[in-house]
Amino acid sequence: MRFLPQEIIRAKRDGERLRREAIADLVAGIGEGGVADAQIAAFAMAVFLRGMEPGETVALTEAMRDSGEVLDWRDIGRPVIDKHSTGGVGDNVSLMLAPIVAACGAAVPMISGRGLGHTGGTLDKLEAIPGYRVTPDDVRLRAVVRAVGCAIVGQTARLAPADGRIYAVRDTTATVESVPLIVASILSKKLAAGLGGLVLDVKTGSGAFMPEIDDARALMRALVEVAVGAGLPTTALLTAMDEPLASAAGNAAEIRNAVRFLDGTQRDPRLLAVTLALAGEMLVLASLAPDPDAGERLALAALDDGRALERFARMVAGLGGPADFVERMDAHLPRAPVSRPATALADGVVAAIETRDLGLAVVRLGGGRTRPGDPVDPAVGLTEIAAIGTQVRAGDPLAVVHARDEGSAAAAVAVVRAAMQVGNAAPMRQAVIERFG
Repeated sequence: MRFLPQEIIRAKRDGERLRREAIADLVAGIGEGGVADAQIAAFAMAVFLRGMEPGETVALTEAMRDSGEVLDWRDIGRPVIDKHSTGGVGDNVSLMLAPIVAACGAAVPMISGRGLGHTGGTLDKLEAIPGYRVTPDDVRLRAVVRAVGCAIVGQTARLAPADGRIYAVRDTTATVESVPLIVASILSKKLAAGLGGLVLDVKTGSGAFMPEIDDARALMRALVEVAVGAGLPTTALLTAMDEPLASAAGNAAEIRNAVRFLDGTQRDPRLLAVTLALAGEMLVLASLAPDPDAGERLALAALDDGRALERFARMVAGLGGPADFVERMDAHLPRAPVSRPATALADGVVAAIETRDLGLAVVRLGGGRTRPGDPVDPAVGLTEIAAIGTQVRAGDPLAVVHARDEGSAAAAVAVVRAAMQVGNAAPMRQAVIERFG
């Protein structure tokens, strides 16, 4: 090894600004296996405590990108664009957004993740579809993006491998919340995907990883500034996660919700607002719309005339799912054997929701993981979740619980009742709070 990791760690521990070359050496050593987990942990804690200047975070992000393969889409013949969300409950936007933007002329090779903590994962949702391959080989991925315009898949071992090692250590050393490390982890994978533009959806509220709006705003600004500093045109929306975005939470439940959104059967208002706003931003970055409002109109037209639904169906089939999935969705998706309503105990208005608790209820039903590698039950979850502002009478359902057995159903019903506060008034917040970038 031509450098001493401990000297780089010492410098950051003492609050020094790290040179780009030192960061590159350290990350290369992490990716190649020459830097020990203990040294990664020490570096992560030093960054957590001392922070990083924007230039350092750019250098860290670029070094993590360069630790593996960088995809090249120059022969695709379309502008290449993607979106990243910081996660929430009932956030199935990606399932609709990718085919909408593809139907408007962009290429969307969307690298998505699995559930983390109380939040659902797009890959877990897609794996509820029989046969859908979330880790296709490079030939299949390129063929689907070329033919359909979009493919929602997972990170391969060749994309930003240093990030995988760093993240695994952060998860066990109380350094997950470091903003420079969050930013570098998110953006290194997006830069490795070979994008021409990126739109970020940063959540705030009771179901977000950063519930306080000032913290979420700081993360949003850091993400945009570092992405642009690394040469990736990026904008961001700060959106509300005070309640589930869709009226469903759980893997198969959110797939059903997405198909009904695409075919026009059911479009939850907040979900529609966020999806169209993100689509508008993506189409502007892709130079397919002159401004976000025009982009939203293009996106809504692709929804209403069925082009987005057709792209979704072709993507599912192209990645191994049933060719008739959209037409026979209920025949293909699993259903839990027990369904029980969580009913209101008094008359009133749904005034507030502890959204994180609803996400954890889905995890406890088996729809998420308590340990890495745990199996996920695609059938369980919540549907018909009442939105804030909904008028209810005693006995009306606040949500419907779908479970494997009566015991877990009863436990989830109790959590839902406690999480959904029924009162006299409901303070409302716009789904899209502000734009940055």
